[in-house]
Amino acid sequence: MSRAEGRRPDGLRPLQIEPDFLEQASGSALFSQGKTRVLCTAMIEEGVPRWLRGRGKGWLTAEYSLLPASTGQRVQREASAGRQKGRTIEIQRLIGRAVRAVTDFEALGERTLWLDCDVLQADGGTRCAAISGAYVAARRALDRFGLGRTLCDSVGAVSVGLVAGRPLLDLDYSEDSTADVDLNVVMTGDGRLIEVQATAEREPFSRDQLEELLDLAALGIEEIRGAQQRAVEAPRA
Repeated sequence: MSRAEGRRPDGLRPLQIEPDFLEQASGSALFSQGKTRVLCTAMIEEGVPRWLRGRGKGWLTAEYSLLPASTGQRVQREASAGRQKGRTIEIQRLIGRAVRAVTDFEALGERTLWLDCDVLQADGGTRCAAISGAYVAARRALDRFGLGRTLCDSVGAVSVGLVAGRPLLDLDYSEDSTADVDLNVVMTGDGRLIEVQATAEREPFSRDQLEELLDLAALGIEEIRGAQQRAVEAPRA
């Protein structure tokens, strides 16, 4: 089985992170992985939710959306439907959990960090791209205000799966839609797991196969981490 662009089974799609993509956001990043493109922004507001007031700690929350032209068919804006879809709620909770796992809320102080991830174009792996891009946007925002100590490690995510019996890294849509097994893996920069979403779409998988896929994900996230670090350290315009 050949992969698009001649990728090896353990190869990421072409990866590009453009920090400070927007001028008015506290921090932003356009995260491109193959044909998947996610615009991530971070804004810092003074104050926290009522249940946190007076504790000297901050908060972080995330929102996620697919823009209307991000897929082959127009995606209806959820605001026009009057409610968010379950998938949207699940993904934005995942993004929030992922970045909160590496956040020191006492270092943030009584401030709220808002992360917004908008999918401009979807070709598989949008939730993973959103997590990896949100980290860069958050770091750029926090560093801008002298709050860089708030994030104690990086966080990255990537998809892996079994397609026609082969373990593959970073599934595009055509691979994801035919996978026997697919996983979304979220890890810290030092290799600790934050979340593993594993599903046997067609065939059950063994523990040995799970270990193989987790090792493959770790290789991909290490490469993503290098790109994230370069974006975080890029000079400001």
